[in-house]
Amino acid sequence: MYSTHYSPLTTHLPMSKDYYKILDIDKSASQDEIKRSFRKLAHKYHPDKPDGDEAKFKECNEAYQVLSNEQKRQQYDQYGSTFDQQGGFGGGMGWEDFMQKARQGGGGGVNFDFGDLGDLFGGAFGFGGGRKKEKRGDDIQIDLQIEFKDSVFGINQTVELYKSTTCPKCKGDGAEEGTPIETCKPCNGQGQIKKVQRTFLGAFETAAQCPDCHGQGKVPKTPCKKCSGSGVSNETERVEIKVPAGIENGSTLRLSQMGNASPHSGTAGDLYVRIFVKADSQYERVGNDIIKEETISFKKAALGDKIDVKTLDGEIELKIPAGTQPNTKFRLKSKGVSYLHGSGRGDLYIQIKVDVPTKLSKEQKKALESFE
Repeated sequence: MYSTHYSPLTTHLPMSKDYYKILDIDKSASQDEIKRSFRKLAHKYHPDKPDGDEAKFKECNEAYQVLSNEQKRQQYDQYGSTFDQQGGFGGGMGWEDFMQKARQGGGGGVNFDFGDLGDLFGGAFGFGGGRKKEKRGDDIQIDLQIEFKDSVFGINQTVELYKSTTCPKCKGDGAEEGTPIETCKPCNGQGQIKKVQRTFLGAFETAAQCPDCHGQGKVPKTPCKKCSGSGVSNETERVEIKVPAGIENGSTLRLSQMGNASPHSGTAGDLYVRIFVKADSQYERVGNDIIKEETISFKKAALGDKIDVKTLDGEIELKIPAGTQPNTKFRLKSKGVSYLHGSGRGDLYIQIKVDVPTKLSKEQKKALESFE
């Protein structure tokens, strides 16, 4: 019995393939970068695509199987490697071994997540290609104009929409009243049709949604005459929109599943409501505060007085101190706009404008001149 020791100096062979170059990455690339690059190239060169390249596809995978394994990558960086020495797909795995592992869902010497690459292989190995996709109706967008006051306090607004909705006659099951719903014969109630797909890798079984039952596994024996068996029809529907207090002009509300209904028992789309707030000549919004101008006479500004001011909360009495200057602002706490995502309100500012008289009598002029 004997053992043989191989020195790196005597067994080192020139590196025939640059795996980093093949994957278009730097030698310092992280595992995430390696995976992203491989995924990109695998999509590009997949043989099932019109411009695919089987040879490059295999070469990319060969490089990935080495560089995605930390131990093999270290050996490769230190000694270099050829395809034959590394076994092609890692751990002595050849192409057929690799594909066998693929059909089994990965494992062994296959390092990448096949589920993550399901769209690459078109579901041929059961990586998600036969996965049932949820049917969804179309979204709807509408514009809604509201008064300034309604944007401050909120409002419930009802609108009429002509949209796709659950058929009122068959209640959405697609069957004429009094007729049964049967198991779909083409798919035997499975909702999917299986077929064999032949590729350069061999024959693979794939699954696709049944076109007869649209994935439901059942069909009406006599389709509803109003909706032709789809379960939806176009109707005028009243929809209540709850506009929250504090909403700003140009904001958009999303009402989940209030859009168009989806045929054959799918999920309805969403309704998007874009809010437009009418401008108000009396009020100006600045954040959650409101500014309102009030004009007083020169006399009231000089001598002081009390004035009645209309606010969004009703009429209030405001005291004007003697000697009030033009553009003075009086703050009324918590009389502004409601906070959209919280409690409380902003403030209301009353900005004073002074009406300076343009025509004065002789007596008025003498009185003003006396101030000099």
